[in-house]
Amino acid sequence: MALVKIPERQQTIDNKEEVSSFLATYGITYERWESNRDVAADASAEAVLQAYGDKVEELKARGGYTTADVIDVTAATPNLDTMLAKFSCEHWHDEDEVRFIVEGRGLFHVHPPDGPVFAIEVQAGDLISVPRGTHHWFDLCADRRLRAIRLFQDPSGWTPHYTSSGVDASFQPVCFGPAFVPREVSR
Repeated sequence: MALVKIPERQQTIDNKEEVSSFLATYGITYERWESNRDVAADASAEAVLQAYGDKVEELKARGGYTTADVIDVTAATPNLDTMLAKFSCEHWHDEDEVRFIVEGRGLFHVHPPDGPVFAIEVQAGDLISVPRGTHHWFDLCADRRLRAIRLFQDPSGWTPHYTSSGVDASFQPVCFGPAFVPREVSR
């Protein structure tokens, strides 16, 4: 189940309904998909898409998405740090960022124009849709494992547009626990 942390308010939201309600105020859709689907850790992308085919088709119809794929990264993924560097700086997209987490955990930081930065830790079973134009960045958790279904209206619209605001440097790229605190930025 997703957790939301709002460091500026020293607040954690860990109740599904409260998480959904809080995120909805920023246009972010959050759902929890309970599933008995058995997808092996080494299953192909096609097998993952097939296992969740009914849900993927439902999302396509609901959001006008035309394609879906699977991103599958582990600590052993070649050039993982280079790949992650593209997403760990504040950016936005021309279309929604829709992810259903099949395995692993990750951390979305969201920087709304009218509120404090907050972090959403997602894990297996979480569906999140961050609307186009939302300033955010993403990091993997310590185990550096994530398998997720991604949906696109137009894959070319998913190109990140970097803000160069530097706000991302004020937050640790770690998932929740005792070490999750805002970083002090020296000036």
